[in-house]
Amino acid sequence: MERLSNQPQRILEDAFARFDLNEIAISFSGAEDVVLIDMASRICSEEFRVFSLDTGRLHPETYEFIETVRNHYSVPIEVLSPDAAEVEQLVRDKGLFSFYEDGHTQCCSIRKIHPLQAILSELGAWITGQRRDQGVTRTDVPTEQVDAAFSDDHHRLIKFNPLAEWNSDEVWDYIRSNNVPYNPLHDRGFASLGCAPCTRAIKPGEPERAGRWWWEQEDEKECGLHIQNLEVNDR
Repeated sequence: MERLSNQPQRILEDAFARFDLNEIAISFSGAEDVVLIDMASRICSEEFRVFSLDTGRLHPETYEFIETVRNHYSVPIEVLSPDAAEVEQLVRDKGLFSFYEDGHTQCCSIRKIHPLQAILSELGAWITGQRRDQGVTRTDVPTEQVDAAFSDDHHRLIKFNPLAEWNSDEVWDYIRSNNVPYNPLHDRGFASLGCAPCTRAIKPGEPERAGRWWWEQEDEKECGLHIQNLEVNDR
């Protein structure tokens, strides 16, 4: 643990040194990735950017936690909402729970990916809380990569994953040691947090992301934010 103890902080320091603070942002899911905000608040003397995807279907506790973090760190959080017309069309055509029948891809594309694409198009880099121990789709996540899923010939996007080599115990050691606020759903067995209809508490011994889209295969559990992981694992 000593070898990795300050690796995420070093990666964040490097990221903030290489990019203007208006061109890089932390993606905050309302879960244990709050540690990235805590670390950034200790590194940056100026205001840094944080965004969160509001799908309209998050747990009430997650909405409350986003506000807790906003107030605790005095950091503006850019809360991004999906296009209302797209959501309305999806619900009209397929109802509110179509993902249980035909998978989460379409719903996640509308509620998450489209808003994400909009903000990433104005950034040079983003910072995520991905870790290799979270599930089979993330075992090869590097600490830094070109985000091929959101890059093109005119826009090269860098993705930093400062927590990639940390495990869950190290993240929670940091939270407890630094009195970092955390989502109360974690105390109820929710190891990984997403939309309320698609997230459940896990049982002892289950993988961290077993509670996400539990009706689907483990090697398919990416919503599109990190679709590049599936492409890497298919090689």
